[in-house]
Amino acid sequence: MGRNPLRTTNGKSSRTRARRACGWAVTLAACLCLASACSVKKFAVRQVGDALAAGPSTFETDPDVDLVGDALPFSLKFVESLLEITPRHRGLLVTAAKGFALYALAYVDTPGEMLADEDYLEGKRLRERAKRLYLRSLAFSMRGLEAAYPGIAEEFRTSPGSAAGRVAKKHIDLLYWAGAALGLSISADPTDASMVVRLREVDAMLERALELDETWDRGAFHEFRLSLESAKPGGGAESVMEESYRRALELSAGERAGLFVTYAEARAIPEQDRALFDEMLNKALAVDPDAHEQYRLLNHLAQRRARWLRSKVDDLFF
Repeated sequence: MGRNPLRTTNGKSSRTRARRACGWAVTLAACLCLASACSVKKFAVRQVGDALAAGPSTFETDPDVDLVGDALPFSLKFVESLLEITPRHRGLLVTAAKGFALYALAYVDTPGEMLADEDYLEGKRLRERAKRLYLRSLAFSMRGLEAAYPGIAEEFRTSPGSAAGRVAKKHIDLLYWAGAALGLSISADPTDASMVVRLREVDAMLERALELDETWDRGAFHEFRLSLESAKPGGGAESVMEESYRRALELSAGERAGLFVTYAEARAIPEQDRALFDEMLNKALAVDPDAHEQYRLLNHLAQRRARWLRSKVDDLFF
């Protein structure tokens, strides 16, 4: 008989070693399979993330404001689950930052503001929730910036101008959503001194973005500056607001209703200019919200706010 190649002079120990070798082989094969499956899973998630981040989402282009509000929470949790698998995927981080900021503003913060006159406590509760959602949006933006510029989150706290100066044009979208989310979180709770001091971070983000590309998203940063300037103590600089409005109007060609609403609130109400107020709201309501797909949802929301402001005209003007 031929000799068993797995046996030595001690048959029992050789069989034990063989079983162990087979066990290690099976374990290694299983690990390789899991690693392969993990790679495929991450690849699939990255593909989904790239698709979600490409162009306007179905939420931004949908004309049914209430349908979007009902669907967004599920979508945002789905994006968060994808980020558990690929936590540094830039497209998913932008999608999450944008989604949480949009949801908070349109469906939590603004309703809370509208409700405050009738039910102060409920309105306050909603705005506190909105603040938490804005900060969640900020966290996603900062995670994306941190991946590209290690240490930048802390640097924004200590030296905002220096931190903002590190950001390149290819990350301007993250800069926008970081600035918007932080600014809105401060607006939602202006009594929080620890947040108010962070306005200098918002200023630094905005100024850097304007340096990088002042035409981005057809003047979105100019509209942002108009809103931010008007919120400053004393109402901000009139020249800055006028220039921001003019440039935003020029770049957007008057296709964003929100610009007119923002100007009405930034200039007409503080100056008690009823004629300007009516003019701006009329312009906002005259925009065809369905004519420009990428602004469809935002235009519907802006027109909803314009109608609410018009209903409060006797309280706003004395």
